[in-house]
Amino acid sequence: MLLNERDTDEGLLVSVCDPEDLGETYENGTVSLTVEPEFYDGDEATEEEVVDSLSRCSTANIVGTEAVELAIEHGFVDEENVLELDGTRHAQLLWM
Repeated sequence: MLLNERDTDEGLLVSVCDPEDLGETYENGTVSLTVEPEFYDGDEATEEEVVDSLSRCSTANIVGTEAVELAIEHGFVDEENVLELDGTRHAQLLWM
């Protein structure tokens, strides 16, 4: 998985995606998502590194079957809140 962390005024912003999704555009009816390299490209990360990052973030954007499944498995995202987009999955995480 590709992991990118950014410090913002609102806290840590994390983006995670499966490498094969980088640069792709996915649609589902009126929803369209382009996995922009400028936002999602990052360092190759292990599952442990992604879980650590998600546990410390304020906000996260997660794209890809593997990345979203990991977020669900570790309780960061509820399955019913995941978007299915023409061949991939997308979830957002916001701690309040």
